[in-house]
Amino acid sequence: MDKLNLTDFLYYNYLSNMESSPDEVNIAFVTHRADVDTNGYRSYIWIMNTLSKEYFQLTGLGKENSFQWLDNENIIFSSMRNEQLKKKVEDGEEWSCYYTISIKGGEAREFMRIPLSVTGLKVVDRDRFIITSQYDNYGIKLNGLTGEKRAAAIKEIEENKDYEVLDEIPFWSNGGGFTNKKRNRLYLYNRKEDRVFPITDTITQVESFTYKDGKILYIGNSYINKKGQTEGIFCYDIESGKTETVLPIGEYSVNFAEFFGDGIICGLNDQKSYGLNQNPDFYIIKDGKAELFKKHDTWMTNTVGSDCRYGGGKEFRVKGDKLYFITTVMHSSYLNTLDIDGNEKQIVTEEGSVDGYAIGKDEIFFIGMRDLRLQEIYTLKNNEEKLVTDFNESIYAAKTLSRPEKLSFVNDGIELEGWVLKPVGYEEGKQYPGILDIHGGPKTVFGTVFYHEMQVWANMGYFVFFCNPRGGDGRGNEFADIRGKYGTIDYEDLMAFTDRVLEKYPIDREKVGVTGGSYGGFMTNWIIGHTDRFACAASQRSIANWFSKFGTTDIGYYFNVDQNASSPWVNPDKLWWHSPMKYADKVKTPTLFIHSEQDYRCWIAEGLQMFTSLKYHGVPARLCMFRGENHELSRSGKPKHRIRRLKEMTEWFEEFLK
Repeated sequence: MDKLNLTDFLYYNYLSNMESSPDEVNIAFVTHRADVDTNGYRSYIWIMNTLSKEYFQLTGLGKENSFQWLDNENIIFSSMRNEQLKKKVEDGEEWSCYYTISIKGGEAREFMRIPLSVTGLKVVDRDRFIITSQYDNYGIKLNGLTGEKRAAAIKEIEENKDYEVLDEIPFWSNGGGFTNKKRNRLYLYNRKEDRVFPITDTITQVESFTYKDGKILYIGNSYINKKGQTEGIFCYDIESGKTETVLPIGEYSVNFAEFFGDGIICGLNDQKSYGLNQNPDFYIIKDGKAELFKKHDTWMTNTVGSDCRYGGGKEFRVKGDKLYFITTVMHSSYLNTLDIDGNEKQIVTEEGSVDGYAIGKDEIFFIGMRDLRLQEIYTLKNNEEKLVTDFNESIYAAKTLSRPEKLSFVNDGIELEGWVLKPVGYEEGKQYPGILDIHGGPKTVFGTVFYHEMQVWANMGYFVFFCNPRGGDGRGNEFADIRGKYGTIDYEDLMAFTDRVLEKYPIDREKVGVTGGSYGGFMTNWIIGHTDRFACAASQRSIANWFSKFGTTDIGYYFNVDQNASSPWVNPDKLWWHSPMKYADKVKTPTLFIHSEQDYRCWIAEGLQMFTSLKYHGVPARLCMFRGENHELSRSGKPKHRIRRLKEMTEWFEEFLK
């Protein structure tokens, strides 16, 4: 077998967006694969028959990643293939073009052109579609303009590219660029009449929507000047054209909303006990009232970390009298059901990660990460899981991998989970360097699923160790609640885990490094300011100064205040006390900083401040900035940039740990 190397991720297949046909006979899904030549990803729609389990590639251009079933045999997908239409979009017009293709074969044919930049679409029937599109209150609409008016509008658009005018917060979003006065707006599109009809107003941000029997249920947040952290639930009746407020804005943060029986089921967080990160509970809304249906002390999403995913999928579905949803418990994510009587059942029981799913006639199909396998499709029938695809089996069969060894430990009276990857080719009696890896969030988890960067380091002769300190997901609200405690109990957990690993494994104590991204980057910055036990550090998309993060990032003005239990005007000393930059004059650890220019979640200003502080105090430091990338660099960044990022980190470790 060959050793796994840094660039092997280029050959991984990533799976996403599973949807069953209306008759549940077929499943459609998307595969993605890195393409170095274009420095992007090639995406294709695939079909699997739910009875035979045979699957085949449906599309071949490599740009098909958004689709909907039009009927049992035809799929529509977005694609920009017409050169004249491409030119119009390049000039600044808004267009989304959809093609239809039969799963029985044949060429894709243009189906419709919508004069908007569509962000989401659901089929009502062959001629009517519910869509969302970004609406710019300050934008100039080129569509339909001709002659002098068009020329003047194009000139104004070009001149405006030199300016950004801000008059609300947040004014940008990670992965979305500048968002000032831009809203995700809900529309109906009639293909037969070629007519777009707006449902929501110009200041409402539509977070998600679903459809059933002529009614559109959507979650929205209307705001001017400052976006709040609560949403409302609304129901639009297509026939009457009237909108009903199901749940007003201002009471809850809304996780999801679905039609359920003769009412509506939703996940609501009142933020009263544990703040923004409080786990939502299930509520039923009936006759205009929201009533608690079932308490739920884990997050209703998959928070198991991996750098081997691309794309997403729907997490909440209703079939019959059951709600299907993904949730994270301890270090794994599972698929659960909740029936109309409030009975909850975990139907996927194996450890690992459920990354997406679809419902067949009498079985479940899901994208899973199991053991050390990359993503594959599994079926669940009669409580038995079966592997049915082999997209990544060649990687699993041909590459040397290190199996995580669980290392539980106790700190502050709490039993915590951790794991250790031994170096590939490990020899008894030999000492090795080690790397502590810290997850982001903080409300996420590490598990036993495949993690490319860790496996690369293990194949290079490193012990790699990682754990789930307090602040993480999967163990309830109380465990996750570290508001006002960043850098205290979580730091103690990580250091206790490091002590335990060094006691048990033959790791050279003088050759241990530390790394982490986002919250893990904050913690890396915090660690180097509070101990010099690590020989080097690699701090990624980090936080250095809670003051600057408050005023410059997309979530800073509310997340920072909630998580630090302080603001620049309320207990500012506490905000500074929790800032790693305060302790930069104590740092002795050589540190590499990795940041992306368009990371508006943990903006590059954070890395620059910490880098400058270390250089000012004579500490070896290096900063590598990636243009055109955001907070997701390590997971969905451009392939060449992902290679360079991991190369920078690996060479840093090689220099100081070997």
